[in-house]
Amino acid sequence: MGMFFKKLDRSFRLKGAHTFRIGFNAGDQFFSYKDNYTAFRERPEEWPKFIEDFLQKHQIEKIFLFGDCRYYQTVARQVSYRLKIDVFVFEEGYLRPHYITMEKFGVNGFSSLSRDPKFYKSLKVKNTPEPKHAHASKTKMVISAIIYYAMANILQFRYPYYRHHRDFSALQEFFHGVRSAWRKIVYMFSEKKYMKIIEEDIAKKYYFVPLQTHNDFQILQHSSYRSIEKFIIEVLESFAHHAPKETFLVFKHHPVDRGRKNYNAFILQQAKLLRIEERVFSFHDVYLPTCLKNAKATITINSTVGLTSIAYDLPTLTMGDAVYDIDGLTNHGKSLKKFWQQHKKPNEVLYQKYRQYLISNTQLNGSFYGKMPKELV
Repeated sequence: MGMFFKKLDRSFRLKGAHTFRIGFNAGDQFFSYKDNYTAFRERPEEWPKFIEDFLQKHQIEKIFLFGDCRYYQTVARQVSYRLKIDVFVFEEGYLRPHYITMEKFGVNGFSSLSRDPKFYKSLKVKNTPEPKHAHASKTKMVISAIIYYAMANILQFRYPYYRHHRDFSALQEFFHGVRSAWRKIVYMFSEKKYMKIIEEDIAKKYYFVPLQTHNDFQILQHSSYRSIEKFIIEVLESFAHHAPKETFLVFKHHPVDRGRKNYNAFILQQAKLLRIEERVFSFHDVYLPTCLKNAKATITINSTVGLTSIAYDLPTLTMGDAVYDIDGLTNHGKSLKKFWQQHKKPNEVLYQKYRQYLISNTQLNGSFYGKMPKELV
């Protein structure tokens, strides 16, 4: 996450904390201070014993992670729980933009947030201040990623056993980045037609399906799906057999996958097999708020777009484990087969109470590549 955790380290130390950093590759090392950095260069199977010994030796009281589903973080979290050490997990914001998530114990499917609507209904509605602009910089994000992958690849011999959670080739990442930039330019022209279709031709007649990244841990860890393709097929087949004949289906690719995946041909092929190709649309870069504003309802696995959909007062169905899948916010417990014909909008008061609780307990106004949250400075 670029310089974020180095800044966090400095902030903690200025307040009198005794801090430690553990890194797994030269990219981690580059974005760390030298005086408190420890390199883990052993095989992954040695990690559980290493982290347990480290935590006990240095009498660690709190551990901070980014994400809680990758191998090293998962083990660290489990060991910390057993040793009764407080665990705090950072993640992209549940509410976007201008927020990042920091939650004790875990995030998303591992979150300790209540799923009981009665808990939130008992809260009083408060005026939650609007977040200040976080000044997130895509340039900083890209430069940080280039440096991170370059350092990790060039000095890979110093961390010979490191296991990344996805492909770790700097050249491959560079290729995906270039292809993503090129496709973005192409889609600016080729996808213009969809704006009219969404805003005029099929407005309020389509179900919106925001696709998640192909290697999203929220899918692999917190759903029964093992591929986006499986999810796409299930939605298409159910739509073909159970959705009202006058309705449409709109798929939107995740922007992070722009340079990696293109499901357009696959979706069209499956739609043709089901003889619904004229009722199905698929694209990449149409403005998300426009998609939500004109939709009839939203179907997702567990994307945070689902929470945004609720904010737009849209009936929303989650097909996986989502932190916001609460009766009264989503169509909790309803089958996809029934959702096409019978769906209800979110309870506005419940959403406002849930949102204010979410902000107070898990959200920090800031960015990993922009303004540091004031609580961490």
